[in-house]
Amino acid sequence: MPAARTAALGDSLAIGVSGLCLTHCLALPLVASLLPLAGVWAETEWVHWLFVAIAAPVSLWAFSRPVTRSWSLAILAGSGLALLVAGVAAFPSHDWETGLTVAGALLLAGAHTLNWRHRKLDRHVAH
Repeated sequence: MPAARTAALGDSLAIGVSGLCLTHCLALPLVASLLPLAGVWAETEWVHWLFVAIAAPVSLWAFSRPVTRSWSLAILAGSGLALLVAGVAAFPSHDWETGLTVAGALLLAGAHTLNWRHRKLDRHVAH
């Protein structure tokens, strides 16, 4: 598979994981109020760490591709990942968890979207 295609796949996967994270953070509390079992699942710490454990390697892989080397976007993605970890770790207080996690997921998805667009523009200019 060509490098540009695998990088696009990485960005697409990372955007999807960020979307799942946002859905989890924003929709599950609403569902939790309706279904007690979903509330228990939404509060389970391992689920949050699982999202981070999936998002981090996918993002690192997508931004390490040779056709992707944009330091500013990598820093934006790294900031998003840091906010996700801070949200999961509930630092500085548990009250900040949703805000930090949503901000991190949006930054991460935004970085991957910009990376995807940047790579696409570079490919059109090269032709």
